[in-house]
Amino acid sequence: MGFEELLDKVGGFGPFQLRNVALLALPRVLLPLHFLLPIFLAAVPAHHCALPGAPANFSHKDAWLKAHLPQEPDGTLSSCLRFARPQALPNSTLWGMGQSPGEPEGKPSTVPCSQGWEYDHSDFSSTIATEWDLVCEQKGLNRAASTFFFAGVLVGAVAFGYLSDRFGRRRLLLVAYVSALVLGLVSAASVSYVMFAITRTLTGSALAGFTIIVMPLELEWLDVEHRTVAGVLSSTFWTGGVMLLALVGYLIRDWRWLLLAVTLPCAPGILSLWWVPESARWLLTQGRVEEAQKHLLRCARLNGRPVGEDGLSREALSKVAAGERVVRRPSYLDLFRTPRLRHISLCCMVVWFGVNFSYYGLSLDVAGLGLNVYQTQLLFGAVELPSKLLVYLSVRHAGRRLTQTGTLLGTALALGFTLLVASERKSWSTALAVMGKGFSEAAFTTAYLFTSELYPTVLRQTGLGLTALVGRLGGSLAPLAALLDGVWLPLPKLAYGGIALLAACTSLLLPETRRAQLPETIQDVERKSALSSLQEEEMPMKQVQN
Repeated sequence: MGFEELLDKVGGFGPFQLRNVALLALPRVLLPLHFLLPIFLAAVPAHHCALPGAPANFSHKDAWLKAHLPQEPDGTLSSCLRFARPQALPNSTLWGMGQSPGEPEGKPSTVPCSQGWEYDHSDFSSTIATEWDLVCEQKGLNRAASTFFFAGVLVGAVAFGYLSDRFGRRRLLLVAYVSALVLGLVSAASVSYVMFAITRTLTGSALAGFTIIVMPLELEWLDVEHRTVAGVLSSTFWTGGVMLLALVGYLIRDWRWLLLAVTLPCAPGILSLWWVPESARWLLTQGRVEEAQKHLLRCARLNGRPVGEDGLSREALSKVAAGERVVRRPSYLDLFRTPRLRHISLCCMVVWFGVNFSYYGLSLDVAGLGLNVYQTQLLFGAVELPSKLLVYLSVRHAGRRLTQTGTLLGTALALGFTLLVASERKSWSTALAVMGKGFSEAAFTTAYLFTSELYPTVLRQTGLGLTALVGRLGGSLAPLAALLDGVWLPLPKLAYGGIALLAACTSLLLPETRRAQLPETIQDVERKSALSSLQEEEMPMKQVQN
């Protein structure tokens, strides 16, 4: 008897599993609150050089600023430079004595802001940019804060993946909760940028535990038929978190209190673990039969299955445990040992890099769309709901490969058309950005489903771990790519769109998995030729749950 048969006895989908999904909804809501937090945490409000000696209650502020600050080509006042000496304004006698008689005629000389900056606090009372003057020459440090965070997520994913297999999912989820709570509180109390960067990197490592542990802890209690449904249901909690961030950011304008607000929910999350069961499958692989029996009996009782201790005897469970333990632990090297699997792995790595790079590039860039940052964030969250419906319909009728390609191509085209729209046509820019965000979310959702069906059962978790690792690398580089606007203004969007287009083309090289039997072993993958999709439809196979 295998573990799937045990689940069939105790109920593979019922009140027990629904309660489990509900208890594990909080980590999914918290993830976007932290992953997309730089939208508000690191926002850069309008600013200009601090100009000491400004007259109090001066009624001609604009004229006074124009006398001290140079203008950009678009007519706005410079954010990073000031005149070495105040300039006399045309048709004005206010500052006639400002220019030194000895100063040569021609273009007036400018100097950097040596005495700090003055910020517009109408939208944000405080951000890390205003706290430590991370603007102008230091704006790279502002973007780097997001990169440090995602680098921490990347490292944490590797660590929690290994540790959760060794010490258990529930125990490591507790570690993730406690670590995220403590490090989040320390981050909010940071007294310097270096302290903030270090603590946010460590917070990213702690939050990686949510991304690695929550999904297996849910799926290992679900039967095969309901895993896809539960996965789509769980993904809506992420969308809820994206929309909730807009509300929280609107209500809390100070970065320290905002960080505190998205961190404190970890406290009730710690308490909720009292009711979250450990994975019975993992317990059996560790030979902890008695604990597995206790959780399985509880599952049967809540699901209304008449199974007693005789039906789940320790002898029977010991046989299942022995069968689970004889399976060799897979390694990442197994993903590259055979030609077909190596082809799938390399293509999936490119696809996941492109999906993450374009998604976070779009998600973290909410400026210049004709709406304030809060409206844009709410709109970006709302568009994710119909994108999930698009994925559900498309994968059933068009297939996984075409859906993955189409959603990535839609992302690339939306970014490309944005570059062709005139800057003053804000409504078109906003519509294209929202469309791009919807396509990128659809690509993200499809990637999870498609990748899980490409890898064989013996390597499915390992394959997902590798692709998620490469995806986090793309997510960590996305904030830095925004700095390319200093080289050429359209370059960041060209980078996001170009990588998405490359990922779209790469996804066409992957085999279709619609109506195909899920591979169990590496040999199953190798036996399938690149052009066998038509032949597979004529063979009697187990249909994948759509």
